[in-house]
Amino acid sequence: MIALTAAGAAGAASIDNAREPDNALEQVIVTATREAKARSELAESVGVISEEQLEHIAPAHPADALNRVAGVHINNLGGEGHMTSIRQPISTAGVYLFLEDGIPTRPTGFFNHNGLYEINVPQSARLEVTKGPASALYGSDAIGGVINAVTKAAPDSAEVTINGELGADGWQRGLISGGNKLGENSAFRLDLNRTASEGFREEAEYTRTSMSGRLDSRFAEGWDSKTVLSYSTIDQSGVSGLEQEDYRNDVRKNLYHGDIGYREVEAFRLSSELAFTPGDDSLITATPFVRHNTMAMMPSWMVTYDPNIRDTEFSSYGLLLKYRRNFDRGEVIVGVDADYTPSEYREERISVSRDGEYFVDYARTGELTYHFEAEQTSVSPYLHAEFAPSANWLLSAGLRYDVFAVDYEDQLGTPNTDPAHFRPASQSRDYDNLSPKLGAVYKLSDNHQLYASYRHAFRAPTVGTLFRPGSSAGTTELDPVTSVSQEVGLRGIVGERVNYEVAVYEMTTENDIVSYIEGDDRKTTNAGETNHKGVEVSVQAPVGQEWELGVSYAAIRQQYEDFSYVLGRFDRSCFCMVSENLNFAGNDISRAPESLANVTLAYTPQWLAGLRMELEWSHMGDYYTDETNTRKYAGHELFNLRATHDVGEDLSVYARLSNITDERYSTYTSNQVGDADLSYRPGLPRSLFAGVRYRF
Repeated sequence: MIALTAAGAAGAASIDNAREPDNALEQVIVTATREAKARSELAESVGVISEEQLEHIAPAHPADALNRVAGVHINNLGGEGHMTSIRQPISTAGVYLFLEDGIPTRPTGFFNHNGLYEINVPQSARLEVTKGPASALYGSDAIGGVINAVTKAAPDSAEVTINGELGADGWQRGLISGGNKLGENSAFRLDLNRTASEGFREEAEYTRTSMSGRLDSRFAEGWDSKTVLSYSTIDQSGVSGLEQEDYRNDVRKNLYHGDIGYREVEAFRLSSELAFTPGDDSLITATPFVRHNTMAMMPSWMVTYDPNIRDTEFSSYGLLLKYRRNFDRGEVIVGVDADYTPSEYREERISVSRDGEYFVDYARTGELTYHFEAEQTSVSPYLHAEFAPSANWLLSAGLRYDVFAVDYEDQLGTPNTDPAHFRPASQSRDYDNLSPKLGAVYKLSDNHQLYASYRHAFRAPTVGTLFRPGSSAGTTELDPVTSVSQEVGLRGIVGERVNYEVAVYEMTTENDIVSYIEGDDRKTTNAGETNHKGVEVSVQAPVGQEWELGVSYAAIRQQYEDFSYVLGRFDRSCFCMVSENLNFAGNDISRAPESLANVTLAYTPQWLAGLRMELEWSHMGDYYTDETNTRKYAGHELFNLRATHDVGEDLSVYARLSNITDERYSTYTSNQVGDADLSYRPGLPRSLFAGVRYRF
């Protein structure tokens, strides 16, 4: 019979530093139900980057680790900035949920496409990627996928690890991790991360300071707690896109100098999970949490047409309540998530100075184009149930009801007469959404399984999209984005050591929130229907006694089913503005790669204990750069080399050579409809990094 895991919160914590099993079906996943569950019990496709892998990869950017998961692409926009593509195009859209120990790092309505830089990725215990809509325990934004960073458990005895790293373009990173027991029933861990880089492009400096703390305690028999504190500051320079000539001949060129396009982020999170296990068949958890974020930035994409500096600040106060009860052939989980987030937004018009094509300085004008406060309240009850009707079947079903209320108050009393900065009147908006989830796992044999799922998902419009409309009228009437996904998968193990998984999916999304440029104005609207389908394959296999092969591949097709708008553009023949009806139905979605692949070949020689070398090939397929499907980016192939040598039990040295062939490639290529000029974001050239790690 398919076993139902009955692990409590302490059980979930205890797997953090455990060795990964050879049989991937036995691998423990904690994202789906915020508890430890075997992969064999999940009707979904989940990719895992283990602590051992993170240590060997030594990721300088989240993409270095996450792009090994089939169907996952994170691009590098400089520093740790990024966009994500998981069963969706490469974009800034809020269709992903970023978690730390199962808790969203940001509230609904405040999605940041760079959100992974608010997580201390290189010092995490593991990364779990749920592809497609998540279980009923997660709500808005969990459409394309969920990325969960699991923190390291506190150690059973005193330990300290110091890690120093140097590399190309002024790269410096220091990581310190340590912990110890506090009496008989508690233990703590503290992780520190200080990173600085000059960047490979001109004036592209980046610094971050992160601190992660965790306290694990047992108060009495059946009572456990886990308290997690995270704090990060990020200071990142702006980097520009390049037109084709500069992209081909001078990738280090950056049109933004000084503080043009800067971004300063401060992110604080504190949560404390209290778990009570009244018996072997039940668990009650209560997790209060707080967040506080500030961000000051000059949007680099607006420097040319609407330069401004904006300050965003929000605080969140929330509670996750969950009750799980096990039965002879199944389990039921009921819970409710609550979140209250007051926020403030200020935007000041600035003037920018240019020196030829370079933006070199700016001056404040003191003119506020936006200043508003918003209070968002969400309450989301949910139900998740599992039942095994026979020895070979495990069925699951879930239902989640999300209710949001946003109270918006404009703080500017002056009339709004600027058509480039529409300002909604003070008002309240509310949304609700019911999301059903169905799943099934069928055991073909002890080593092979079929699984299938049918899941609804949605995302609410962000506070900024609703109430900072720019030149778009009617944004307060935007509807939530809805999505329906079906998935079928086969996974297992061959010959006791070759793990494989194949997933086939199709997703339909309606009322997608899209932006486009009309003349000098940026418009935002709900847009029809899109279809996303693909096949994802992953294989991990030993090759002899000293070699190991890892393969991930995804073939993807994403199309507009119903998408049209009226574009206003300047016609040179009449020197006048004309309107053009554009219908993109049947076209491929822009910036949606047709294929993704990652292959690693690792060599662990028997003649030199402690040495591991790895060659990595990373493939990005081609994609159209706008909705008209008239221009394409051809994709790219990258090769990376890594080596780690454990000199002894306490000392390790490592190095990585990124982009061995010095391939010229772009991490993001785009153009606006009606503009034939492509904009390229050049990727990292050949670069060498090296580090040393010492454990006390």
